Amino acid sequence: MKNHRLGQTVLNYRKKNGMTIREFADYAGISTSLISQIERGQGNPSLNVLELIAQALNVPLFTLFVNEIDTDSLISRKQDRKKVYRENSDHIVYDVLTPDFMKAHIEILMMDLNAHTATTASHYSHDNKEEIAIVMKGQAYVELEGTEYFLDEGDVVRIPPNIKHRFLNKSDKPNHILFVLTQSLG
Repeated sequence: MKNHRLGQTVLNYRKKNGMTIREFADYAGISTSLISQIERGQGNPSLNVLELIAQALNVPLFTLFVNEIDTDSLISRKQDRKKVYRENSDHIVYDVLTPDFMKAHIEILMMDLNAHTATTASHYSHDNKEEIAIVMKGQAYVELEGTEYFLDEGDVVRIPPNIKHRFLNKSDKPNHILFVLTQSLG
């Protein structure tokens, strides 16, 4: 049973990195057949092989064994959610919606942006995250690389990594924008 969980973890990491078994085996310096056996839960790898796998996946060795999920942590209750404030906390509040936030590969945030405010004075960008923003209530403007775009309720914008951006609320009412951020594959 333990080997099956280890194998599933290795398989998941390998697929997340977009590698075939052969590519991964060549990269790790391990035979294709051994990788296949490990992933099917039939192999019994040595510590040296596990270290090679972890090194090839660019993860600490212990993460190959951390796959137990506390199902209670998969629920995010509204009253227990963390709030993140920007330096101008009077205007912007992010509500962290992601259950098990520290372990998730995705972040979901709800931003409340008060009337006549902006997320930042200048622009910001994410080096390694792709972002989707959905105007859930109200209207907003998004500035992408210096060009401003109007967004109505229900409109969605995709923001690839390294794109300078910010959000503005030019209306007299607050707006709510839902953000989904995920690690970039590029």
